[in-house]
Formats: sequence, structure tokens, C-alpha cells
Amino acid sequence: MKKNNFILSSVVIALAMTACSPIVRVQVPEKPITINLNVTIDQNVDLKFDQDIDELIEENPDIF
Repeated sequence: MKKNNFILSSVVIALAMTACSPIVRVQVPEKPITINLNVTIDQNVDLKFDQDIDELIEENPDIF
């Protein structure tokens, strides 16, 4: 009798373990994937001159 209970419990445990096994499915989506990017690029350039260079530019405005 104990042997039958052991076999029956083993079968029940085996069925329970197979029933709870996770399934992973990889499927291709029906619609294409779209990525919308709204990007704004701002660029600021700061120039710093020495006082001597500032005076030289003021004296000779046609350098540049």
C-alpha cells in the first residue's frame, strides 16, 4: 500500500512540475517598430581674448 502511495504521489508531483513549466515564445510583431526622435541641437561658441589681443583688434579692425 505504501508503495502505491509513493508511486501515485510521484506521478502527481511530476505532472504538477510539467504543468508549471514556463514557456517563452519569440514572435515577430505584426506592425513594424517605429522610433520617434525629437532632437534639438544648440551650439554656442564663446571666445575670450586677452586684453592685448582686444586692443590689437580695435586698432586694426581689418585683420579679420
